[in-house]
Amino acid sequence: MPKMTSEEREAFLAELHVGVIAVERPGRAPLSVPIWYAYEPGGEVVIWTDTGSVKEKLIRVAGRFSITAQVEQPPYRYVTAEGSVTGIEPATADTVRHIAVRYLGEREGAAFADQNLSSGSIIIRMRPERWLSTDYSKQ
Repeated sequence: MPKMTSEEREAFLAELHVGVIAVERPGRAPLSVPIWYAYEPGGEVVIWTDTGSVKEKLIRVAGRFSITAQVEQPPYRYVTAEGSVTGIEPATADTVRHIAVRYLGEREGAAFADQNLSSGSIIIRMRPERWLSTDYSKQ
């Protein structure tokens, strides 16, 4: 299968995609859920969730997660990045707004962030350590 270069896969992950994160779960299949995220090449994957959510509890225990981003029409492409959690901290309005605006645009994203940021909102950061990728446009 045609793989992406390091630069291509990081650029792809930085593009606008709904990600799917996966985190191990004792005694069950891994939890896989769609999520909005932020990523800049060479940096960390940043996700916004709430304290007490299933994903937050599992990520905290596992200390790691993976994220997959894909294009669902030909030529198919995907990237999966896996790594250790580098930080879990209270969410700031700026970080939450950045993620929401990325997906909804300036006006709707700002409104969504303002409506959904709470005292229980947190940011989880992960630095990619292992990658998988395929780009069928390279055939």
